[in-house]
Amino acid sequence: MKQIPLNDLKRQTLEPQILAAMNEVVISGSFVLGEQVSSFEAEFAFYTGTRDCVGVANGTDALELALRALGCGPGSEVVTVANAGMYASAATAAIGATPVFADINPATMTMDPNSLRRCMTLQTKAVIVTHLYGQLAAIEELTELAAGQGVSVVEDCAQAHGAERNGRRAGSWGAVGCFSFYPTKNLGAIGDGGAIVTNGEQIGRTLRALRQYGWASKYEAAFPYGRNSRLDEIQAAVLRVKLPHLDRWNARRREIVRRYGVAAAPEIKLPDALDPAYVAHLCVARTRDRQALRDWLAKNGISTGVHYPVPDYQQVALQGIFRCPVPLAATEHATQEILTLPCFPEMSEDEILRVCDALHTFSVNA
Repeated sequence: MKQIPLNDLKRQTLEPQILAAMNEVVISGSFVLGEQVSSFEAEFAFYTGTRDCVGVANGTDALELALRALGCGPGSEVVTVANAGMYASAATAAIGATPVFADINPATMTMDPNSLRRCMTLQTKAVIVTHLYGQLAAIEELTELAAGQGVSVVEDCAQAHGAERNGRRAGSWGAVGCFSFYPTKNLGAIGDGGAIVTNGEQIGRTLRALRQYGWASKYEAAFPYGRNSRLDEIQAAVLRVKLPHLDRWNARRREIVRRYGVAAAPEIKLPDALDPAYVAHLCVARTRDRQALRDWLAKNGISTGVHYPVPDYQQVALQGIFRCPVPLAATEHATQEILTLPCFPEMSEDEILRVCDALHTFSVNA
């Protein structure tokens, strides 16, 4: 019985187009911040429905530079969630600000607006809203709450490329939207890459300076805390090839999750795959006995994962530098129940059927 992987990047299509695009970059002799980057920035801004896009080296840099562009730093507090892999917390800590943890909505596992309301103080400078697993958070309510306190919203869209609600896409609600193009993302490069989208003209100018040493012009550093964080031409060229296919790939991901949901035993909860606000970056199931389900799937040759097993407030690296003003009962509960199932556009029909059958028969064999 052949093992079904969580993901398999070797199956990705478009190899001839990608190789041709890479060859074009090599022939051009322009490798950093050239025509491919500027073209991708324009195309991705158009796709997300935003005014500007600034390519950077990776998704975590996107979060860190976004916070700096919004004036966050030592003495600031940034509210986020503790169940999203520590990326937002790491970016917050890197700029000397304090991560503050709000609880999640048990149904969506994204930030709970009522919890955010209780977490904001006079020191709150920004809120990082993570659209986790490809599911848009309650972004309308969260941005309204933050705006009422004069607080900026950073959308962490690393897992939500193309997610939309009422025709409006992830990244277009907050002051900035931050994306990762790590190879396993819905829109993935062939290495690291990231981007920040915004409707703020001044924020866009600041971000362009911060990604390149803080330069106002070449060799003249006018913006503090600048760094070298540039999306390279090869990655931009690959992303330009893939972007037109993103919506089709997202639809395929949702269809896989929909079929899992139809087949699954009652004790296995799966996301609402009919909602375009969910792009199924990860198919995360919930069950009261995660280990039993994981063992059953392993017995059937199906790989699984846990995204994420350690909440941020338990991470050794963050001890003593975060604040947790509210109970995180929903976060704690979710961490014990979640299990990631295989879900990627290139899955074969046989693999999907095998996962469906295993999910369906779990109750008999648990």
